[in-house]
Amino acid sequence: MTLLWYSSPHQPFLGYQSSNVLGHKPQLFLRSRTRRAVTAERSSSSSTSGSGRELEDRIREQLVNAELSPSSYDTAWAAMVPAPGSPLASRFPQCVDWILQNQRSDGSWGLGCGEDQASLGKDAVSSTLACVLALRTWGVGEEHVGKGLRFIGYNSSFVTDDKCDTPAGFNVIFPGMLERGIGMGLEIPLAHADVHAILRLRDTELKSMASGSKAAYMAYIAEGLGNLLDWDQAMAYQRKNGSFFDSPATTAAAAIHSYNGRAVDYLDLLITKSGSSSVPAVYPRNVYNQLRMVDTLEKMGISPSFSYEINNILDTTYISWLAKDDEIMLDMATCAMAFRLLRMHGYDVSSDGLSQFSEESSFHDSIQGHLNDTEALLQLYKASQVQILEEELILENIFSWSRKLLRQQQCSNKISTCVDPAEVEHVLKFPSYATLDRLEHRRNIQHFKTGGFQMLKSAFRVSHADEEIVTLATNGFHSSQAVYQQEIEQLNRWVKEVRLPELEFARVLPLPILFSAAATMFPAQLSEARIAWSMSSVLTTIVDDLFDTGESMEELENLVTLFDLWDAHQEAGFYSERVEIVFRAVYDTCKHLVGKAASVQNRSVMDHIAELWVDIVRAMMSEAEWRMSGRVPSVEEYLPIGEVSFAIGPIVPVAAYFVGPELPEDVVRCPEYEEMLSLVNLSGRLLNDLQTYQREKKQGKTNSVLLLADPSYGGSIEAAKKEVKSIIEASRRKLLRLVLREGAAVPRPARQLFWNMSKVLHLFYMDRDGYSSPLTNAINDVLLKPLQVWREEDQLPGREP
Repeated sequence: MTLLWYSSPHQPFLGYQSSNVLGHKPQLFLRSRTRRAVTAERSSSSSTSGSGRELEDRIREQLVNAELSPSSYDTAWAAMVPAPGSPLASRFPQCVDWILQNQRSDGSWGLGCGEDQASLGKDAVSSTLACVLALRTWGVGEEHVGKGLRFIGYNSSFVTDDKCDTPAGFNVIFPGMLERGIGMGLEIPLAHADVHAILRLRDTELKSMASGSKAAYMAYIAEGLGNLLDWDQAMAYQRKNGSFFDSPATTAAAAIHSYNGRAVDYLDLLITKSGSSSVPAVYPRNVYNQLRMVDTLEKMGISPSFSYEINNILDTTYISWLAKDDEIMLDMATCAMAFRLLRMHGYDVSSDGLSQFSEESSFHDSIQGHLNDTEALLQLYKASQVQILEEELILENIFSWSRKLLRQQQCSNKISTCVDPAEVEHVLKFPSYATLDRLEHRRNIQHFKTGGFQMLKSAFRVSHADEEIVTLATNGFHSSQAVYQQEIEQLNRWVKEVRLPELEFARVLPLPILFSAAATMFPAQLSEARIAWSMSSVLTTIVDDLFDTGESMEELENLVTLFDLWDAHQEAGFYSERVEIVFRAVYDTCKHLVGKAASVQNRSVMDHIAELWVDIVRAMMSEAEWRMSGRVPSVEEYLPIGEVSFAIGPIVPVAAYFVGPELPEDVVRCPEYEEMLSLVNLSGRLLNDLQTYQREKKQGKTNSVLLLADPSYGGSIEAAKKEVKSIIEASRRKLLRLVLREGAAVPRPARQLFWNMSKVLHLFYMDRDGYSSPLTNAINDVLLKPLQVWREEDQLPGREP
């Protein structure tokens, strides 16, 4: 694949030099493999050590049983709900007991402790005041109340400390709780001026809200408003499960206000299901937690070890999606993440499921908008990029406004605490269709921060397997690098064996070529597929270079004849030594690869591979004839030839024979297979043309941009570029639709290679920045350079949301 690695006159390399959407509804009972099959797969892998299996087991337990840490704040509000017919007793005395048993030695409650205390100061004073109110409500724990009040007095500066992470609605809820405590006769150890200053926080906050879009947020922070809230209006936000926004605290406030029966039923169920005396900061949260962990495992490159559990989770999520379950549909981040993961795993999900978020106003009018929730925006932005149809206006709209708001947050330094600003920068810079898996894995591993927390009205932790995830991912990355380095040695030996260094016109760089294979087909066990991809890429480059530097038409015609004759090539003889070296390198290497592929495919694939080579040399010959004769083809002539001469033909199909499933003759010759190859070739050719039209104009070469800009077509350079970009986008969407389609003739692992190649091409033909310019660094990062992993002691304190 010459364009990726060389600045040849022919195809210069730009990056190296610095409804039934899918046509099939998945059969859920077929999608999830049996545990026995998956266990057998794991047992057959010699690369997983005993300690590695222990790490996997701990991660697997967390994946299946994802739980949130207890929320002192929400538990306190649940504890304040009175028993029916007995206003002097708690409906949930076990919550009161939990509060008594979980006060820290400094008198506080909440998640913050140790080094977290500074950033979680507001969470600590808020949780502590809520627990104090709960104990005073029922006249218990006087000593605990006293210690809690002293903690608040000693740490009252946290209330107005801009360096602390701020819980949702803090400036309304904390003053509201303070006012409630004063009304209960609590002696708050604060100066009157400080009390009044805190109470004014609520007034200031309420006045700052846009009057037309505050109803949902006002209902969400109901516990801080009391009788200031229009409770009749707030009732519109009660969900099917009886909760308000799945918030135990808000729901408890509604139960306290009017003893709302459905709210009480929700709390009853929550405490019963939790199996403990505490409640989390949000419930239900299982779908989000599991999808978030699935996403994390994929981003860290270790998801193959958990395919059984992931398939089960996605099957369950798909059923909930079809049922339009509130837990998915009413939460921006959950809905967007579910859509993206389900679609990318081949489930038939329509973008109509995101219609409620189609307009920017949906964000501004939501709780997420009031919280300036970067996580929700990121998930929506990522989801908007998995477009597979020409007209998915919902995704196009979401893409536009979510990108705009993310850029605004980035420029104003208002990114949420739980989101790394570097991730926002990265996601905005590199679209998902131009990212390479192993580069992403390395970046995510190095930026993964263990022990982190999320913040709603109180801080909470989700995963308890962070250290295990980082360790397993790091070990896997280093293990695969060791395999890649063996492959480098193998490729270097092969280059010498087939005499490629003797070709003065050819630039042979197996390292960057292996990088493209390893960055997309990263598992260690795909070594033969990577070697096949790399050898074929080197050879297409050499053949292309020979056509670019051919000394005569006779030499090039001889090369074409040799490929036409293939096994009978001796009949033609060799016009020159360099023709002999080039042809023998291709022929002998193909025989070698075909022999290895036979053990996977249980048949010879030589006829198919030979035909692919014949196609590209004939296309290159046509281009050579145009160049030598000075004839300018029409667009209609150029594109079919330029598509094939881009030379993906001998690369992806050859590698596909090594990724596992058998590919019978009728499959590799079916319309679906041929269309995927055509789409990748077309995209690559046009991406190349966009970047090279200025230079090729000076060289008098053919280029689609120049052809479309010709006055005979009534075009201009800008109009031509716009047309070419439109074709690329349409081709990319169609390719992804074919790759994701269930029930296809071509097995998914083989289809995935076409998408991998498309991502390589889009990345390498981006503007000369990021990965594209310093490619040497990217090559080293994937193939050679050990990881440098973040440690908790290296992490910076939290930022203001």
